[in-house]
Amino acid sequence: MTDSATHPASTPVIELHSFHALRPGPRVLVLGGVHGNETAGPVAIRQILAEFADGRRQLQRGTLSFVPVANPVAWAAGRREGDRNLNRDFRPSLSPENAEDRIASRLGPILASHDVLVDLHTFSAPGVPFVFFGPVNNQDELEPFAHAAYEERLAQAIGPQRLVYGWLSAYAKGVRRRQNGSIAYGIGTTEYMRAHGGYAVTVECGQHLDPEAPAVARAAIDNTLRLLGLGGLADEDGKDARAGTGGDTCCGKELIELYDVFDRHDLQDRFAREWRSFDRVAAGEPIAFRADGQAIRAPEDGYVVFPNPGTPPGREWFYFARPGQRYAMM
Repeated sequence: MTDSATHPASTPVIELHSFHALRPGPRVLVLGGVHGNETAGPVAIRQILAEFADGRRQLQRGTLSFVPVANPVAWAAGRREGDRNLNRDFRPSLSPENAEDRIASRLGPILASHDVLVDLHTFSAPGVPFVFFGPVNNQDELEPFAHAAYEERLAQAIGPQRLVYGWLSAYAKGVRRRQNGSIAYGIGTTEYMRAHGGYAVTVECGQHLDPEAPAVARAAIDNTLRLLGLGGLADEDGKDARAGTGGDTCCGKELIELYDVFDRHDLQDRFAREWRSFDRVAAGEPIAFRADGQAIRAPEDGYVVFPNPGTPPGREWFYFARPGQRYAMM
């Protein structure tokens, strides 16, 4: 390929492409390249932009915006991060200390000016695509939210069969067990979007080098536009701009709740075996062992998620997940 999705400019710049239809509708933002080594989202976004440019695709209503490469510093270096993880402690800063602080200060107002966010990612280990979505409607201090029905509908329609929720509540459990931990560090793009009145999903499109990952990312964009009536058949006039029509909103999905996180305490802490993310584990089965030999056992039947044998002490080592209980979705 010769487009800028694979050949970034030498001077980091955040590109923003926006289309505004004359008919009112939801304001949708699609992000790619929050991590600089994840190419599927940028490639898919460039394909969609090319279709708008040559007239094959037209916006029916609302606003549609794309940021092909959200972290141009990491992208230019070919690394996951520039100075730090952009998808942690995501917020504008009055006194930026690094590249990601400056990027978040630019991106934050862009996110806040939209209603819906689709954040496209890939992951390092082998596995199948999945979708992260947020909490039920609530007024709790951790992550108050009022648009769960719309977000659930988008999560079900966007493509992957595996749907995962519970990220911030699980992360918060780990923070409470740490000294000097901060729940704010768990805030990424989607959490920021919810805190500013919108709703959001993260689509993990497959392994970084999976040749099918760009197609998953593209399908996620297409399915979002179809569901919300932006790029296909327009919704009926007068319908709530946050709602939509079409899409798969019912059956055949695997629903998983992230429930808890376990930090590594010592370099001698070790896994009981080589785990892959979303490997099933039985209640009482040892997942890992502390340096003193104490076993960390599964509290119930569930899954080992995001195991990282290279984690340094004091950081998240793995998550425990269980079958989802949000039956209203299924």
